[in-house]
Amino acid sequence: MRNTILILFCSFFLSLFTLAQTGVDSSRTVTDSVGNGIKDTTAPRVSPALQFIEVLKNHPYYNFWGKPVNLTIQEKKVQGSEKLFYSILLLFFYYALIKVFFQKYLGNVFALFFRATLRQQQIREQLLQTPLPSLLLNILFVVTGSFYASLLARFYGFLPTIDFWLLVLYCMGFLTVLYAGKFVILKTLGWILRISKATDTYLFIVFMVNKMVGIFLLPILLFLAFPYPDLLQVIVTLSLFILTILLGYRLLLSYRAVRGEIRVNPFHFFLYLCAFEIAPLLLIYKVLLTFIAKTI
Repeated sequence: MRNTILILFCSFFLSLFTLAQTGVDSSRTVTDSVGNGIKDTTAPRVSPALQFIEVLKNHPYYNFWGKPVNLTIQEKKVQGSEKLFYSILLLFFYYALIKVFFQKYLGNVFALFFRATLRQQQIREQLLQTPLPSLLLNILFVVTGSFYASLLARFYGFLPTIDFWLLVLYCMGFLTVLYAGKFVILKTLGWILRISKATDTYLFIVFMVNKMVGIFLLPILLFLAFPYPDLLQVIVTLSLFILTILLGYRLLLSYRAVRGEIRVNPFHFFLYLCAFEIAPLLLIYKVLLTFIAKTI
C-alpha cells in the first residue's frame, strides 16, 4: 500500500515537471521559417510560480480548479441473518465435539434407539453410567427444539411482533421447565408409590428419544433458516410428520417398558398421557402466551 502511494506521488510530480519544462521551452524558443531554433530575446519571461499554476489549471488528469463534487455516503444497514447462521453453525460444531469425544456413547444411543442389538439392558446400564454426554445431548435438544419452535412461529406468522431471539429464550425456558418438572415429579411419584424402576425406565426412554430429536432437528434448522421458497412448505410438513412419528414411537416404547415393570392397562396409560404429557404442554403454552402478551 505504501509503495503504491509513493509511486502515484512520484508520477504526479514527474508529470507536473514535464509539463512545466515543456511550457518553459516553448516560451523561450521561437522557430523561424527555415527551421532554425532562435532564442527570442524580446519575449517576456514568465515566473516559475505562474508557470506551475498554469500547469495545474491545464493538467489533463487532476482537475484542481474544477467544481467540487459532493459525494453522499450512507451507512450500510445489514439486514441479513448472520446471527442465525453463526448460531446454527455453532450448534453443528457443538454436536461435532460430542461425536468426537463421546463416539461410543452416541453409537450405543443409536443402537438402542433402533433396537439393533440384543444387549439392550447392558447398553442401557452403560449409558446410565455416563451422565456427562447425556446432559450435553439434552442441552442440544433444548436448544435445537427452541430454534425449531421459533422458526415455525416465524413461518406461520405466529407472534410477529416479538423479537426472534427473545422467543428462542422463552422456548428454552419452556422446554427446560417442562422436562425438569416432569423428571422431578416422576422421580417423586416413583419413590412414593415404590415403582422407581418403572419411572426410571420411562424417563430413560423419554430422554433417549429427545436426544434423537435434537440430532434430527440440526439439518432441519438449516433448511428452515435459509430455505428454498419452493421447498419450505415441504420441509415444514415433513419435519412435523417425522416428529409425530418419533413421539408415537416414544409412547409405544414407554408403554411396553412400563407394562413390563407394573401391571397397567391402556386406559390408565392414556390417562397418564393426558395428565403428564398433554396437560403440562397446554398449561405452559397458555402461561407463555399470557406472559408474552404482557411484555409486548
